[in-house]
Amino acid sequence: MSICPDCGFENIDGDERCEKCGQSLVEAVGPRPHSEVERRVLFDTIRRLAPREPVVVPPEMPVGDVLKLLVERQIGCAVVVADRKVAGIFTERDALVKLNVRAAELRDHPVSEFMTGAVETLELGDRIAFALQKMDVGGYRHIPILNQGRVMGVVSARRILNHIADALGGT
Repeated sequence: MSICPDCGFENIDGDERCEKCGQSLVEAVGPRPHSEVERRVLFDTIRRLAPREPVVVPPEMPVGDVLKLLVERQIGCAVVVADRKVAGIFTERDALVKLNVRAAELRDHPVSEFMTGAVETLELGDRIAFALQKMDVGGYRHIPILNQGRVMGVVSARRILNHIADALGGT
């Protein structure tokens, strides 16, 4: 069988186009998945994860207001955007490590003082394997997702694990 690199459909060996999505199979080279988990990691795109709508904040927003947004929305990060570009990300880890017991004292300082800069991002059409690799190498738990250069979502390690668990028959 020949696995379509775009949709994961199992085609008959020798087919030039995927029967399900029409993707060319002629150039389809690389690792072949041996399980549904491997197929999801190697071939599914971030789009399949349905990234959560991000909390987007400006760099000058007081960190106390950002923390309040995170608690209200029950999420683990906010994407800091300046001039329509990702300037950084502020996560629950940043709050614990950089603010810690001084959170009340520092609440009026801009989030830019505590955010993680030089943020790795991915596009909606990138493969889940790329997200896992960036998370592993960088020690990240959240990655902002762009669509044509604009922030449209955030993917968390938990979201990826849930996607993989679904392949195992979990929830």
